[in-house]
Amino acid sequence: MAGRIRDEDIAAVRDKTRIDDVIGEHVQLRNAGGGNLKGICPFHDEKSPSLSVSAARGLYHCFGCGAGGDVIKFVQEIEHLSFSEAVEQLAGRAGVQLHYAEGGGPPRPAGQRARLVEAHALAAAFYADALRSPEAQPAREFLAKRGFDQAAALQFGCGYAPGGWDALTKYLLGRGFSASELTLGGLAKESGRGSLIDRFHRRLLWPIKDVTGDVVGFGARRIHDDDRIEAKYLNSPETPIYKKNQLLYGVDLAKREIGRQHKVVVVEGYTDVMACHLAGVATAVASCGTAFGSDHVAVLRRLLGDSDTFGAEVIFTFDGDAAGMKAAERAFADDQKFMAQTKVAIAPEGKDPCELRMSSGDAAVRSLVDGARPLVEFVLRTSANRFDLDTVEGRTAALDRGIPLVAMIKDLGARDDYARQLAGYVGVDDPNRIVARVRALVRSTERSGRTDRPASSGSGASSGSGGSSGPGGQSGSHRPGEPHAAAAGIASESGTGASVHPKVAQAEREVLKAALQLPDVVGKAFDELSPSTFLLAVHQQLQAAIASAGGASPAVAGPGWVEQITAQLVEGSQARLAVNALAVEPLHAEADNQARYAEAMVVSLAAQGVAREVNALKSRLQRLDPNTDAAEQGRLFAQVIELEKRRQELRRRAIGGDD
Repeated sequence: MAGRIRDEDIAAVRDKTRIDDVIGEHVQLRNAGGGNLKGICPFHDEKSPSLSVSAARGLYHCFGCGAGGDVIKFVQEIEHLSFSEAVEQLAGRAGVQLHYAEGGGPPRPAGQRARLVEAHALAAAFYADALRSPEAQPAREFLAKRGFDQAAALQFGCGYAPGGWDALTKYLLGRGFSASELTLGGLAKESGRGSLIDRFHRRLLWPIKDVTGDVVGFGARRIHDDDRIEAKYLNSPETPIYKKNQLLYGVDLAKREIGRQHKVVVVEGYTDVMACHLAGVATAVASCGTAFGSDHVAVLRRLLGDSDTFGAEVIFTFDGDAAGMKAAERAFADDQKFMAQTKVAIAPEGKDPCELRMSSGDAAVRSLVDGARPLVEFVLRTSANRFDLDTVEGRTAALDRGIPLVAMIKDLGARDDYARQLAGYVGVDDPNRIVARVRALVRSTERSGRTDRPASSGSGASSGSGGSSGPGGQSGSHRPGEPHAAAAGIASESGTGASVHPKVAQAEREVLKAALQLPDVVGKAFDELSPSTFLLAVHQQLQAAIASAGGASPAVAGPGWVEQITAQLVEGSQARLAVNALAVEPLHAEADNQARYAEAMVVSLAAQGVAREVNALKSRLQRLDPNTDAAEQGRLFAQVIELEKRRQELRRRAIGGDD
């Protein structure tokens, strides 16, 4: 195997890859000011956007969980790849030819994920080609009966698995893939006789793509009546690249419109996704062979930019049968994990979007989505209707079922309103009695310390790590988009354990940000700062790390500069965790004034350091005896005079009086 990838090639990959484009395929990013973007972090569960992305500097950082780094690090973490595999994936995307050190050996083999993705891409093309064969006529008829012509099949990549037991297997083995790769990727399996055979046979196929557009699996529908496998639908098994709980069919097609419209339509099947997109509902997605669940919620929240700040809408479509009602109730439980408004759309006669399009056309599908009603209202009404509300027993049972559902609603005002609606559904004369029962249940739940129901708005509680509470549950105000000190890995004590004033700590933080982000502007002045300039212990460590990395004056801003500093710090230390945060956090200045602001902050901090030295010398002077320490007094006094001159010079420079 060849050696490591050459440093200049790694640098070229970073240079030619926009970090905001890569992260934007997984997270809905929005302008955060100062040239930065923000979104819901994909590495932990949060309610408000804590992920900050600096496209100009090629860096990202989450102020909630501390994840951060450059575009290579992001791909490593999100795809679970090694460093080399991440570089190789990005190089393929950017068109960079990689070279490997340690001699002219053969190119390094592609990483596991890259191999499996390549195999699936070839399989998708193989199946799509097979859909045109005479054998696939029943599959084409199936699509045609549901309103999908050849163009639609091509648009969604539909395919057909031939009846031969090893047609795909032989094809991929001939393309250089190993038997172990085909079984690992779920494209082939061992037969009862030990031979390798295709996983799918004589079935209509849909390629399932991840959010980046890579084919990672397939969904297969039974077409022939004599198919010996009873299941109508079969999906790829769990593999290193196919995680059904985290995948949504159609998300690659819908993600841009989801972000633009702040809306997503969740349907129940592949043909429903096709029908919606063809009808003009371009935000439709569906789960892949499993019920819609919490992991799917997390994916959609990131794409929606779903938070208290950003309005969003999630619309579920369900069949009108009992299974659809159960699905609606499951969705209601997940509703509490969204910050978005959730709605439900059920067509007349219980038709799904595909059936509705076939019977009534594209406009009917659009009207179905446009006419969606609040999910909470739907679930409460259908829940109450299960009971005989003409009897006391039925009304009591309906309330016993409905009140816990209302108590789950996170918004306090909406919770009271829905409590009154429930009273109306059931026929209670005094709605306030139901409101009181709901409130009592909420109080009881909160006292018991249960965490399965989100706290109501206005309670001050937050169950997500991205909420407003600081370490230890203490909350406080801070600038939007900025972390509390501890959240960014910054302690509030000096190297001696004494408390540091917040304004001083903030000034030190701004200077370090300037050294990381604008070394070409402040490098020389920063390198001249005394080691005693910084008071916070973690800031002292960062100043020392910058010096060990060669100083700020010769540095060039970007991931490479940050990487040099990080390498000087202990793994897992507060200082190391803080580097990425400081590298992407905006300076407190407008874009056209950042250079002047950064220079002024460094000079101002230097002046503060000199002032502390002056005060320390004056304190020593007061403790000297004039009769016995006259010489020492004179020496210290001269130092005070020189330092005072220095301080005055720095103060003039800080306010712009001397350039």
